Amino acid sequence: MTRGAVAGPGWLWWLCTGLILVAAGLVALSRRHELVEAYHLITRVRLPGVVVAAVFEAMSVLCFAAVPRWLLRTGGSQWSMGRTACTTMAGNAVAGALPGGAAFSAAWMFRYLSRRGAGQALAAAVLVTAGALSALSLFLLLVTGVLVAGSSGPDAFVRRVVGALMVALAGGLVILGLYRFTGFRRVLRRVWARTGRQSRRVVNAEDALIQLAEQVREVQPRLLPWLRPFAFAVLNWMLDAACLTTGMWALGVDVPWHGLLFVYALTQIASTLRLTPGNLVIAEVTLSALLVVYGMQPGQAIAVTFFYRVVSFWALQPIGWACLIGLTFESALESRKGRPRARWLR
Repeated sequence: MTRGAVAGPGWLWWLCTGLILVAAGLVALSRRHELVEAYHLITRVRLPGVVVAAVFEAMSVLCFAAVPRWLLRTGGSQWSMGRTACTTMAGNAVAGALPGGAAFSAAWMFRYLSRRGAGQALAAAVLVTAGALSALSLFLLLVTGVLVAGSSGPDAFVRRVVGALMVALAGGLVILGLYRFTGFRRVLRRVWARTGRQSRRVVNAEDALIQLAEQVREVQPRLLPWLRPFAFAVLNWMLDAACLTTGMWALGVDVPWHGLLFVYALTQIASTLRLTPGNLVIAEVTLSALLVVYGMQPGQAIAVTFFYRVVSFWALQPIGWACLIGLTFESALESRKGRPRARWLR
């Protein structure tokens, strides 16, 4: 494989995808009555609810794009909101439609950011930092959802999930310490140097962590300004959750307020598995099953899940691919001498 190429999914990924789709088909056949009920609910959906849900989702997309835009501008690369939004939506379209799309999306965005004045160091720092802020804000929503839900729902399972995420958060704090505090890096380097005398892998891991920390340091060394992109990251999830809540209102379904944040956050975490293109079946089954656990009727849960996925994913796919085509066409125009840049992305 040539350098910079992205490896596609192997046979195991395809096998898991096939098994998941077959299992979903069998479950759908056994749940025909719930599907019919969901269909009747969808045919009676309130049009104002559809409009409000679409507005919430559009605002969520803008907040999602505001995070990398802030990071780029802080790193000295001036990007407009239009260009950043188009780039992020194009990356999401690739991640959601192609097998192993997350890797292809990250590789494409890294190359595009690098070629648009960001440079490789800043591009890598933006992608890593934006992902960390998104994960941290989602973790905050999950913890809030656990506190709101209390003892209702799958309590034992909740503790396991939160415990696993606490481990991930601890790893993030280690990276933050590497990036923020020179003393912490010095102490960690000494400890690892002693351990590395017995294992070369420890030294290689140390070099990788230090390199990552230096890339993140390219963005912004102060702590207070980070509250702004973190707020955008939280708003991204909250507005997307508002889209889900609006879907329940549009379908005339009671909102399970006590478990809503937990259901939403856990669904998003399950979607990161990327076992199928666009998390097909994974997101639908997780969301509908959790809604049933928190008191919603199966037919209602299926209708709400279908509404939410159409507005938050399927409707954005053609827009994202249109952005990708537009960015590619713009790059081709700019490669010709004397051609001006496309006005719609200025």
